[in-house]
Amino acid sequence: MASLKDIRKRIDSVKRTQKTTSAMKMVSAAKLRRAEDHIREATPYAQKLKSIVSSLSNRFEGEEQDTGFGSLFRNSSGKRTGVILVTSDRGLCGGFNSNLSKALLQQLFDEGVECAEFVIFGRKGNDFFKRTTHKILVNHTGTPPDEHLSLVRDVVGEFTQRFEKDELDQVLLAYNHFVNVISQVPVIEQLLPIKPIEAETVDEREILFEPSPEEILKTLLKKYVQNQVYVSWLDTIAGEHAARMTSMDAATKNAGEIIDKLQLHYNRTRQAAITSELIEIISGAESL
Repeated sequence: MASLKDIRKRIDSVKRTQKTTSAMKMVSAAKLRRAEDHIREATPYAQKLKSIVSSLSNRFEGEEQDTGFGSLFRNSSGKRTGVILVTSDRGLCGGFNSNLSKALLQQLFDEGVECAEFVIFGRKGNDFFKRTTHKILVNHTGTPPDEHLSLVRDVVGEFTQRFEKDELDQVLLAYNHFVNVISQVPVIEQLLPIKPIEAETVDEREILFEPSPEEILKTLLKKYVQNQVYVSWLDTIAGEHAARMTSMDAATKNAGEIIDKLQLHYNRTRQAAITSELIEIISGAESL
């Protein structure tokens, strides 16, 4: 049976843990607000870029192979797969990283891909897939925010070149989509070949382009793919802070419940010790 001193030490330890989790919750809440601002700032550009690419690609539907940009639309039934996986560097955010990694691993298994080539953003994704048969080309960790965009350009550019040279049959993008503070959804989507983009409205006006529409679309398609990866990274950052904030809030509440139970146990143990001492004193007095 634990002594009163042991119980007091346990209570002090849980209280220190509670202070830590409470502080981490507040830090994540502050970082989440900044991450949400970054997503709101990036969304209008992403939507407009998608609209322009959709409008231009619909003008050349069925002509892609002749215009020089059809390689990004080509379909292949092969299993040579490249994967861009976006996870967090740190843990303590529940199943945020593990749920995505397990879903991706299951999808690759279902598609019969035995050895995909990975480029991973974040340490947690690397920790998971280094124990599998898949090949990790490079793992980027601790990347400063001002280097995110240049890193995305390099990674997407490398995969795009390999896809155009027919070295890969498909490229997948896996990340967590930030819905709200309590909901982050694992997303695994096909990055290359580019799926046909459905336009909300069809613009049938005659428009003069300079340079040619083909050159514009060829350039915008690569920017469109880069933007998809960059926005997914912003999504993951916001989701990470939201998941950690939720986890730390739950941990703080659980610590409070444990402290209450330990305090009750301490009081009962102390009362039992006092009662036992009183009985010994009374018994000794009666024996005299």
